[in-house]
Amino acid sequence: MRKSHLIKPVLGNNYPVISHGKGIYLYDKDGKQYIDGSSGAITANIGHGVREIAEAMWNQAQHVSFIYRSQFTSDAAEQLAEKIAEYAPVDLNSVFFVNSGSEATETALKVAIQYFQEQGNMTKTKVISRWTSYHGITLGALSMSGHQLRRQRFTPLLEDFPAAPAPYCYQCPLKETYPGCGVKCADELETIIQSIGPDQIAAFIAEPVIGASGGAIAPPDEYFARIRAVCDKYDILFIADEVMTGMGRTGKMFAMEHWNVIPDIIALGKGMSAGYTPMAATIVSDRIMNVIEAGSKVVMSGHTFSANPQSAAVCLAVLDYMEKNKLQDNAEVTGQYLITQLQRLQWKYPLIGDIRGKGLLCGIELVRDPISREPFDLSTKVTDRLLSICFEKGLLVYPAVGGVTGFSGDSIIISPPLTVTKEQIADVIDILDQSLSDLTTQLITDGLYVTEATS
Repeated sequence: MRKSHLIKPVLGNNYPVISHGKGIYLYDKDGKQYIDGSSGAITANIGHGVREIAEAMWNQAQHVSFIYRSQFTSDAAEQLAEKIAEYAPVDLNSVFFVNSGSEATETALKVAIQYFQEQGNMTKTKVISRWTSYHGITLGALSMSGHQLRRQRFTPLLEDFPAAPAPYCYQCPLKETYPGCGVKCADELETIIQSIGPDQIAAFIAEPVIGASGGAIAPPDEYFARIRAVCDKYDILFIADEVMTGMGRTGKMFAMEHWNVIPDIIALGKGMSAGYTPMAATIVSDRIMNVIEAGSKVVMSGHTFSANPQSAAVCLAVLDYMEKNKLQDNAEVTGQYLITQLQRLQWKYPLIGDIRGKGLLCGIELVRDPISREPFDLSTKVTDRLLSICFEKGLLVYPAVGGVTGFSGDSIIISPPLTVTKEQIADVIDILDQSLSDLTTQLITDGLYVTEATS
């Protein structure tokens, strides 16, 4: 077999070679079909092989594919920024383009700190966040991430930013029960701010729906209003990490719309380009930009490919396609149907502890005991087992491991393209059903799981 020079996610593993994609389906070179039940990494919002996007790529490439942002602007970047500002709430009117979600959250971090520096406040340099969170793999973004498994190798290089508990009602880190808890996890933010010192904190960052570290965990309805009030009280900016949730994924253009709470900065990625090009964005409020414009006039961030016209034209075509086909509305309707069908599987399989999510960002948490909610030990690799079984049967799902303690917890995310139909969701559920049956048998055979029938 010919030696590969490509560094793959797991060295030594054999990966099928992709041939092409169409709609919610992907095909490898052997002709096997896969349902893209996770939109890749919750990215392929409009599905694969959309002709309009290819045409937009070609049209832009005939004019110019690259310019350097300190020398030129472009119609494509200007129009994309205008469209995103139209989508964004109230005064979030300024858009900084980058290449990935990690860069978008790291730019948000830098802008927040710069906002206070421009006013002569040099002590507000911390951006605090929550445990059970993931904001990206670059060092600044990883410093803000409360994902223990991804942090541990680089801990000496990282800031101690994660401090607040996640609003994780199913496995509450405070051992409380909603609603009797009074949403104590939100109150904890104020306690943490007071202990660190509000004069040290520039911003608080949170995912509206926790993704890769928790598996589609949505907070109680009151949570974000309380968070917003605490941030305002202590002059702390609120950053919404909408890299995974933005651009229609949850049935709203921005997931924060579910709670009618307006952040100061929004990080976007993934669905903004739907995977057709590497591009992401940081949206900044007028309140912040007015201060910078009155001061240095320079946002201290930037990359060679920032505001790339080729990528901007592609993203514009993606957003136009979403509008034309009302994909945000489809995400809401089919998402409700998906949750209902997943709940049906929960009744059938006791190892499903929780079903959750919003729109077409849905999660399944697997537990050893549904009564005590005891997680499996990560050494059993329950999530990996389920991913592998699903993959063999032609279904792609996304892992979200370590959410309970940082080193335990098994969840998967089900998030097909926003073009998915109810009939296609039925196919997803059918393969999931078979896969969960096989997983249960495998765990019992290996002595890792006991049910009433086997005890």
